[in-house]
Amino acid sequence: MKVIFVEDVKGKGKKGEVKEIADGYAKFLLNNKKVVIANNANMATLKGQQKRIEKDKQEELVQANLLAKQLEDIEVKISVKAGEGGRLFGSVSSKQIVEELKKQHNLKVDKKKIDLPQGIQSLGYTNVKIKLHNEVQGVIKVHVVEQV
Repeated sequence: MKVIFVEDVKGKGKKGEVKEIADGYAKFLLNNKKVVIANNANMATLKGQQKRIEKDKQEELVQANLLAKQLEDIEVKISVKAGEGGRLFGSVSSKQIVEELKKQHNLKVDKKKIDLPQGIQSLGYTNVKIKLHNEVQGVIKVHVVEQV
């Protein structure tokens, strides 16, 4: 029986795939609402959904490129306590960068998207990469200054 997967089914198919599977197993999956029969109406619905998903992905990519251009000109200033020689007590984390980015420039970025494995551990300027999309990365300048 030819079916369209509505959900991922381990070992059989992923959401949106059209496959031929055994009749008995197809009936079981139909009862559990994991697949629908691949008739003309359901195939047209699937094509419409795929077009919408593709359009959404393109829009997301355009938005990520716009945000990347906007981030190029941004500098985030963070004041921290420092000891002799410009060494920080601790380090500047991605969470602090996100908070200051929101406070200073009203931009909301997920802290998980900031590529900062070690944190910033010294005063001065640091370029920090932000993963905006699979294909797009933005860079912001973080200026760490000593707290007075």
